[in-house]
Amino acid sequence: MTRTRASGRTVGGLRTLLLQAPAVTLLLLWMIVPLGMTIWFSFQYYNLLMPGMSGFAGVENYEYLLTDPALWKAMGNTLLLVGWVLAITVGGGILLAVLFQQEFAGRGIARVLAISPFFVMPTVSALVWKNMMMHPSNGVLAWLANTLGLPAMDWFSTLPLTSIVIIVAWQWLPFALLILLTAMQSLDEDQVEAARMDGAGPFAIFFFITLPHLKRAISVVIMIEMIFLLTIFAEIFVTTSGGPGLATTNLAYLIYMQALLDFDVGVASAGGVIAIILANIVAIFLVRMVARNLED
Repeated sequence: MTRTRASGRTVGGLRTLLLQAPAVTLLLLWMIVPLGMTIWFSFQYYNLLMPGMSGFAGVENYEYLLTDPALWKAMGNTLLLVGWVLAITVGGGILLAVLFQQEFAGRGIARVLAISPFFVMPTVSALVWKNMMMHPSNGVLAWLANTLGLPAMDWFSTLPLTSIVIIVAWQWLPFALLILLTAMQSLDEDQVEAARMDGAGPFAIFFFITLPHLKRAISVVIMIEMIFLLTIFAEIFVTTSGGPGLATTNLAYLIYMQALLDFDVGVASAGGVIAIILANIVAIFLVRMVARNLED
């Protein structure tokens, strides 16, 4: 009887594996083939403008990138962009989540309007900010400055990286709000009411009840946003094209410049491998942080 049951489990397990095999195989090929080709090209001389120059390059593509000041400038811009956007979206998302948790007239409509920017395509969002908000002559911000008697600012020339941070933060703030507001729904109102009856003020309730309750949701927001913010491209391409100079060039845009402007596939592939390594390092820390918060 025991052998029959064990045999049944084995057959059932084999059937499950056979059913899963096509999907798992396709997924592995989908990931491994592009990764393998990227690693292969990163060790090759492969410039589309110089077809006669080919062959094994060794680590020269990596040496070229690692000794190029543009790489370190791009990595610095990437870290600044990610850091500032995370600070704005997480901080603003917490405050807005607390605000929208309160009862007020038109709360449902206000929630929908606050979350709407997240569903705008990045290219459209960048064009709106470039031509309607931050335009030095016809933009809304220029009109406000003139109304107040202040000179209008050319945002993308004077504060290029700050402009990109504002655009990206405007896009991702609704995402943080959505996750944190959802987490707020599970906050125990009896606990909050008990704290009020014990004499706790709004700030004490916020710091000792609300924030600890949102800790897991904040970790999830940081993890998901950081993964996507490391690859920001459309907003930079549409507005500043990485300039002035390298002021807004991040790692993703630097790889684009090497691949599609300089046509150097080998160097661009080496940049892609460096980006993969950086993303995996960040992912390891993020996963550990989230796991630690989930265990608490």
